[in-house]
Amino acid sequence: MGFARGKPHQTLSRAMVKTLGYRLLMVCITVVVAFAVVGDAEQALGIGIVANLVKTGTYLGYERLWDRIDWGV
Repeated sequence: MGFARGKPHQTLSRAMVKTLGYRLLMVCITVVVAFAVVGDAEQALGIGIVANLVKTGTYLGYERLWDRIDWGV
């Protein structure tokens, strides 16, 4: 397994759209689960937004890292 030295396999804009679409879905799921636990819509929305803002940045970095690994491509 090695790192590809050339260009990424996908554009940054494609990775961003994939990331944001996925995170939007995850916000919805997190809010529903948080609401089931805390029983308060405002708290559930806050939990869903904060947790997923952190996760969005983490996922984008992870996706970009894997896009530079040529193993399995």
